[in-house]
Amino acid sequence: MNIDFKKLDRAFNPRTVAVIGDKGPGYMWLNGQKTFNGKLYSVQVDPRELEGIKALGVENYPSLLAIPEPIDLAIVAVPKQVAYRILEDCIQKEVAAAHFFTSGFTETETEDGIRLEKMMVERARAANFLLIGPNCMGLYNPAAGIRQVPRQPTGFKGPVGFISQSGTHAITFSGEAYLQGLEVNKSVSFGNGRVLDAADYLEYFAQDESIKAIGMYVEGARNGTRFLATLKKVAAQKPVVIWKGGRTEEGGRAIASHTGSLAVPMATWEAALKQCGAIGVGSMEELVDTLNAILYLAPVYGNRVGIAGGSGGQSVAIADVFAENGLKVPALTKESYEKLASFFILVGSGYKNPIDPGVNRREIKRIMDILEADANTDNLVLMTSVTSMFRTTEQLERDAQMLVELRQRTRKPVAVVLGYYDPETAREVSAFARRLRDSGIVLFVSPERGARAIRNALRYHTLR
Repeated sequence: MNIDFKKLDRAFNPRTVAVIGDKGPGYMWLNGQKTFNGKLYSVQVDPRELEGIKALGVENYPSLLAIPEPIDLAIVAVPKQVAYRILEDCIQKEVAAAHFFTSGFTETETEDGIRLEKMMVERARAANFLLIGPNCMGLYNPAAGIRQVPRQPTGFKGPVGFISQSGTHAITFSGEAYLQGLEVNKSVSFGNGRVLDAADYLEYFAQDESIKAIGMYVEGARNGTRFLATLKKVAAQKPVVIWKGGRTEEGGRAIASHTGSLAVPMATWEAALKQCGAIGVGSMEELVDTLNAILYLAPVYGNRVGIAGGSGGQSVAIADVFAENGLKVPALTKESYEKLASFFILVGSGYKNPIDPGVNRREIKRIMDILEADANTDNLVLMTSVTSMFRTTEQLERDAQMLVELRQRTRKPVAVVLGYYDPETAREVSAFARRLRDSGIVLFVSPERGARAIRNALRYHTLR
């Protein structure tokens, strides 16, 4: 099947959307599109739902064909027994693409589910129709106000495209990334992926100039050869970071009942990623942090890290974490130690590497300048804390100003890691992360997350 990317672009950037079969009391799909900046329609024949839809202020029609204008995206939430009939209406209406939230197909391994899905796939392919899913959460475009769930943030156009076989992971990624100062450009949850698969979305995101990096959660590929060929081509154009589900025997069994995909041995998968130039990660957090590091840090070309800011115990812990991730926390040069000795007060502090400033915290700018000039450091890290007990907004602003000035005069990557962080300060941390990000500095909410991300950025730039 030849994919018409113009039609897929209409679906991702729609002017008209029809939600088919949404039900109360929550009306998840209609409420999810409240932020949509185009025209929203409902299709519902159940008389019990009509008052609720009317209360939302959405025009309802008895069929898709009755809507008096072309439709760019159809969101289908009907029982599986009705899905084929709705697909026929979408084809007759010449809808650009339809996202089928409807589940109960091959992922159930039932004869009825397999038969119904086969019918839909054959019909969609014969009509060259773009069927997204089934069994998926569909599209998210925050700039257009199209959402997978009502709580997703909108009103911005980020640099990241996200492709996911899991709806939950697609939704979680949008929230976790936003919290860490990383915004989504476009995202798709494609579920069973029987007509449009991961390779198709990779191709589409590759040609979208507003997408600067691509994140993925995949469980398997129906055409592995095509997927890897596409991945290699796309990874040569822009960064691709992939979280693979089903890395264990137990996870592989779970895949079958989730999206009906075939598991791939991890040794084979890792070798293929390396050959394609993509970066593999093992968790949602690592996925977000690695994309942040690749997009916003200066290119990471060395593995030596100069660290300052933590207490004695934190310094030991962060040195261990960075070393365990293949990075080095080396001794500084003789010249640097001489500069530090000229002013450093050795009371509850120390200036090896990592540097525990203790009572010298007011000299942190001077300390970071020495680390930046040191010939034994390739990357610079400031460790701080943002909790309800430590660090005021004023302290964070002073740190931000100091780091921005440092970043402006160095080619070395500059990062911040939090030694302590609590949920009460989430908004403060998010604002701090964006303040730093805009100047080419990335904040990581723990030493472990920072170490993994810097290591992965080094891998990416080494591959490049």
